[in-house]
Amino acid sequence: MATVAERVAAVTARVLQLDPSEITPEKTFTVDLGAESVQSIELVASFEEEFGIEMDEDAALSVESVGDAVTFITQVCKEQGVEV
Repeated sequence: MATVAERVAAVTARVLQLDPSEITPEKTFTVDLGAESVQSIELVASFEEEFGIEMDEDAALSVESVGDAVTFITQVCKEQGVEV
């Protein structure tokens, strides 16, 4: 099974239509990867679907970098008892 980081990169690449190799932990969704507000909301929904979790939308939208998203999603999975 892919790691959380690999799954986050794959979802991000799909939603933003980027090459997965461009998605690194230090990249920010808006500045570095070009996500607009609608895409940010789509990312949150896609992460929820990918991991089978529900995230607080405001908290999720405040996450700026790919690495922070991995940390955030891992924490939400633990809180909701979802195996990652």
